[in-house]
Amino acid sequence: MARTRHGWDPSLWVSLKPFGIGEQRPNNYLEIWKALVENRDQLPYAWRILSQGVCDGCALGTTGLSDWTLSGVHLCNIRLRLLRLNTMPPFAPSLIADIRALAGDSSGELRALGRLPCPLARRRGEAGFRPLSWDAALELIAERIRATTPGRLGFYLTSRGMPNESYYMAQKAVRAMGTNSIDNAARLCHAPSTVALKGSLGVGATTCSYSDWLETDLIVFIGSNVANNQPVATKYLYHARRNGARIVCVNSYREPGMERYWIPSIADSALFGTKLAETFLLINTGGDVAFLNGVLKHILVEGWYDNDFVRRYTSGFTALRECLDRQQWEELEAESGASRAEMRQLAELIRDARRAVFVWSMGVTQHAHGEDGVRAILNLALSKGFVGRPGCGVMPIRGHSGVQGGAEMGAYATVFPGGEPITEAAAERLERLWGFRPPTQPGMTTPEMLEAAFRGELDVLFAAGGNFVEVMPDPEHARAALERVPLRVHMDIVLSSQMLIEPADTVLLLPAATRYEIPGGVTETSTERRVIFSPEIPGPRVPQARCEAEVFADLAARVRPDLADRLRYRGMAAIREEIARVIPFYDGIQHLEKQGDQFQYGGPHLCAGWRFPTPDGKAHFIPVTPPRAAVPEGMFRLSTRRGKQFNTIVHEQRDALNGATRDAVLMNRADAARLGLRDGDAVRLVNENGEYRGRVLLAPLRPGNLQVHWPEANHLLSRDGRSPEAHIPDYNALVRVERG
Repeated sequence: MARTRHGWDPSLWVSLKPFGIGEQRPNNYLEIWKALVENRDQLPYAWRILSQGVCDGCALGTTGLSDWTLSGVHLCNIRLRLLRLNTMPPFAPSLIADIRALAGDSSGELRALGRLPCPLARRRGEAGFRPLSWDAALELIAERIRATTPGRLGFYLTSRGMPNESYYMAQKAVRAMGTNSIDNAARLCHAPSTVALKGSLGVGATTCSYSDWLETDLIVFIGSNVANNQPVATKYLYHARRNGARIVCVNSYREPGMERYWIPSIADSALFGTKLAETFLLINTGGDVAFLNGVLKHILVEGWYDNDFVRRYTSGFTALRECLDRQQWEELEAESGASRAEMRQLAELIRDARRAVFVWSMGVTQHAHGEDGVRAILNLALSKGFVGRPGCGVMPIRGHSGVQGGAEMGAYATVFPGGEPITEAAAERLERLWGFRPPTQPGMTTPEMLEAAFRGELDVLFAAGGNFVEVMPDPEHARAALERVPLRVHMDIVLSSQMLIEPADTVLLLPAATRYEIPGGVTETSTERRVIFSPEIPGPRVPQARCEAEVFADLAARVRPDLADRLRYRGMAAIREEIARVIPFYDGIQHLEKQGDQFQYGGPHLCAGWRFPTPDGKAHFIPVTPPRAAVPEGMFRLSTRRGKQFNTIVHEQRDALNGATRDAVLMNRADAARLGLRDGDAVRLVNENGEYRGRVLLAPLRPGNLQVHWPEANHLLSRDGRSPEAHIPDYNALVRVERG
């Protein structure tokens, strides 16, 4: 556990009003009451999940109500809101025998119907779904897979509480069926981070631990809002401030939750609130590379970098300096939206810090230049050797509990397990371990699967979790793509809107078990690379729900009966044994067997002692050039944001952190005045992709920028915008504002 200071510190209080009465803020105690009411029919089971299980929300990582960063209770409103997905009973199959009555239901209303009760099938022209046996469902899928070619198959897994074991078994099964076209939600969030980290540092995950936040001098958040997406992290920030850390936010919007928060588990913060970030540096959407390059340019010009570290432990510094020399201040200011003085402000904070941690999220990665955004962060951190030592690190913070492990298990179209490149040599190694040779042609990424489906080139799409029509840019195109797939299989715990899309031929729904229902227990990997055991929790069960690992193993054995012995599901412990053999840095997972068992692969710090697992043993500065983002006259930069939600699961229509309703268009006050608009005015956002109607919410944004909620505004996004290496969709756009 990290060191903490005891007692109260009035200098950090937001106000003397008790419990923030009258302030715009979340009421975390009300969240507890709502959870009690919502789960009143299964309170003992709900309590066992909370007190014994590993959280299925964000990726901070828990065992029961504890974590490894601070003593005390670890519980947040995201976990409480997700609890009902684990405790609700199944609905009656007759409820969807005719889906016309559900046509107007929202995703929230569909989820509220209950758990999927059994395998269900709907054929084209039928009014709804009818039950069928697991054997019949799996035989139908296997028959369709055998009848086509591997290049016309697609498999997608999301991070909805899915454990490492299911990701691992799914990718092995899919590769046994002859394709690498298996992808997961990491493709849509931190895929650029993995690409950039491996190129610069030779690793694919955070280099530090959460406890480093409490030991550092400076924490810089770039395109990240942990107050909303990882709320317990505000407790870490409270103690970081108490220990003297400075907190900086680089973003296009001054997030209220990052400025101040009432932390319910800390007495003085619960009463009077806590001031978190002291410095906000507002930049244009997509202006991160230009801004960070400007900061680094100041550092190099002034000689504030660690020359000894750079000389002994890095390569590429000369090329970086030459690249920055060619970038003019006027261009960096124009692209970033920030002034040279604002860039210097962060440079001076970095100069004065002996230790620093850089944290980023999808505000950096979900761009067409996502990889370069991360590289710019890494260049800045490397300039002072802020990796591989206590109180230092670079952290792509994860928002979902399964997404870190999902990619590392190999459920990824472009790499094998452990992040190994898809090569002949890697395939030969897996052949020795698995008893069959996986294909060596990279598979289709998530966007590529949908493009293939739209062109009529996908015969089977198996999606475990997720909802393409709410996640992907251009939802109408996603819907049209799904309508053209002859066999769609959706495995989940509840209904989603994509399941009700008219079949091209057949749609199958398969009921999934939650992580707390799986015999033998399971594991997840947190943001800080901690592999944590989550035990099976006694309680009610959906009799026909099965875990994904078992289903994929069964399916692959039917498709490839010659490999049945090598694919048979033998329980979670056996899968963990195999993971330890196949993925060397997961050695230790085979010993996890009870609540509280865990290990942190790589230890507290990757690259410890400045030893980098790159071909030359050094960290690499990689020069990046800001993208040229010409904004036509009268257009605004638009980014998508998250409100009171988890992924696409919207929990409230109003965000308690800033008061924004789901149709809010966050706009700078000066921009609104120039357009003759006032708070609450109806507006239309228009571009070549579509139109969005909302209402103005005056907010502290960098002028020329707007924010709207995701996924409601996804039809303003182009499906063609993707980053060049990780192929992540660009969740930003240019729009024109018109009166509504």
